[in-house]
Amino acid sequence: MTVRPAHVEDLDAIMALERASFPTDAWSETLMRAELASPHGRYFALEEGGRLVGYAGLRAPAGAKDADVQTIAIAADARGRGHGRALLRALLAEAAARRVAEVFLEVRADNAVAQALYASEGFTELGRRPGYYQPDDVDALVMRLDLRARTDAAASPAVTGAAGPAPATTDTAAAADPETDHL
Repeated sequence: MTVRPAHVEDLDAIMALERASFPTDAWSETLMRAELASPHGRYFALEEGGRLVGYAGLRAPAGAKDADVQTIAIAADARGRGHGRALLRALLAEAAARRVAEVFLEVRADNAVAQALYASEGFTELGRRPGYYQPDDVDALVMRLDLRARTDAAASPAVTGAAGPAPATTDTAAAADPETDHL
């Protein structure tokens, strides 16, 4: 497993995974291209055996005190191997490198696996947004992580070319991946 910064050249593979993961509310190619190129965030790609099997994005404009996890998606056949955790930790390392104090996200109320992952990394529930995910009419749970209080910096995944620490690139996380979720 390798986690690396995602680039516009990854767009086709990311969009294939996006459409498979979010059939009712996939982002458009135009929006995803803009996200990948934006200086206000960072996207990561996770490859396994030369194949892109996951991606994740963070929005954290320069000088901002908070950041938002935009999305995390893992291919259905690659779930349950710690890939979601690896991508989340890459996002958190990027947020720390940008000197962000808090990280926020929305997660589907019907996605208990993702909720458990976020809680295990220190996120706490702040509230609920009724009907947030459309057209499915599913509520979003709003979660927050106080990044300043996080002391698990040594557990970050390796990310080639990203700011922050660079631990080993092998997948050692035993916890479950989140099911895909636009956050």
